[in-house]
Amino acid sequence: MTAAPVGPQRYQERYPAKEESIPRARHAVTLALETWGLSRLVDMAGLVVSELVTNAVEHTDVTTVGASVTRTGPHSVRITVTDTSRVRPTAETPNDDEERGRGLQLVEAVADDWGAEVVHGGKRVWAHLTAEASP
Repeated sequence: MTAAPVGPQRYQERYPAKEESIPRARHAVTLALETWGLSRLVDMAGLVVSELVTNAVEHTDVTTVGASVTRTGPHSVRITVTDTSRVRPTAETPNDDEERGRGLQLVEAVADDWGAEVVHGGKRVWAHLTAEASP
């Protein structure tokens, strides 16, 4: 007899669409990555989940936000944030003196790939992250 496959490692949670959920989601993703031995991804993943949850909290009128991290390979994960708004996020080009509006630019800078898609019941915004393999 052999063990049945259980699928990829995944953590997911729903949070109130409030500012205090941003650090909660970041902390949960950090714990999952550290548990999986992917500490090298913590900084990038923390930035990505923070920016994507912030966008959902600040730019929609939803009541909850979902955040998940799925291990997609030995050194890679997919961060996904969901909400019930069907409006896709758009990257802004703020003036140099503006303090806000660079979140998606930061996500694009650290992610291997990212995107947004309208799904049944809202939208899903995702980013793929890969850590350099240890020497």
